Amino acid sequence: MLYALRMLLLDVTESHMKSEKVVKIEERTARLTILIDPRKKSVLERLCAEEDLTPSQVVRRLIRGYIEQRLGRPWTPGEESPGGERGAGRAGPRRRAPRS
Repeated sequence: MLYALRMLLLDVTESHMKSEKVVKIEERTARLTILIDPRKKSVLERLCAEEDLTPSQVVRRLIRGYIEQRLGRPWTPGEESPGGERGAGRAGPRRRAPRS
């Protein structure tokens, strides 16, 4: 019986690993680091836990909603950015001029 359970677990694990080899575009990740007030973070984490969601899931949903609002239509992973090229847009964060 124990041997049969082990074999079943191994079979399920192998088939799960095979299906994970195909990675959808939206499942690829890039890190976005943000700074927020610790009290807001705490409230966000509590509210997310009430819905059984992670803060990352909620932030991804908010970002997607913002993109779709700005585009005025649904967004699909892998499509071109509004500037034409993938990853096009502003050249990065603006820096303040040094004080004299």
